[in-house]
Amino acid sequence: MVAKAQRHRQIIKLIESGRISNQFDLAQQLSRVGIDTTQTTLSRDLTEIGVVKSPAGYQILSAMLASGSEARPFDRISSLTATVRRLLLEVAIGGTQAVVHTPPGQASALAVEIDRAKMPGVIGTIAGDDCIFIACTTNGSAKSVARRLQSISKGSTASQRRSPAHS
Repeated sequence: MVAKAQRHRQIIKLIESGRISNQFDLAQQLSRVGIDTTQTTLSRDLTEIGVVKSPAGYQILSAMLASGSEARPFDRISSLTATVRRLLLEVAIGGTQAVVHTPPGQASALAVEIDRAKMPGVIGTIAGDDCIFIACTTNGSAKSVARRLQSISKGSTASQRRSPAHS
C-alpha cells in the first residue's frame, strides 16, 4: 500500500511531465510505477491536489496560475464559468441541497470549481462520477445557487430541465 503523500507526489510528477488526458491514462501510468489505485481514490486525489482538466489534458491549477498558461487571468469566477458551461447538464433542488448532473467522470472537476468560487450560501460539495450534491445553508440558498449555475450555463437546454417537484 502506497502512502497518500507518495501517491500525490507521483500524480504531480506524471501530470507535470507529460500529457495525461483522463483518469484511465493516469491510472495506467501510476500502475506502471507500482501504484495501483481505485477510480474513487484517484478522483479524490485529483481534487485534493487541485488538478483541472483543460484542452491540453490534466493540469495543476496552481501551476497554471503561476505560469500564466491561460490566455487571460484564470480567476475563480472565470474558471467556474468555463467549467459550468462545459460540464453542467442539469440542476435540481431538494431542500437545502442543489443537485448537479454532469457527463460521466466530470463531477469532481465541477465540484472543485464550485468549492473554490466560495459561492454565498454554499457549505460544500460531494461529487460522485456524474453527480454533485451541493450542501447549502438554507432552502433559499439552494434555489439561488441552482439559479446562478443555470444562469452561468447560458441557455444550455439540458441545464433548463428541472422537475416541477424541484422548483
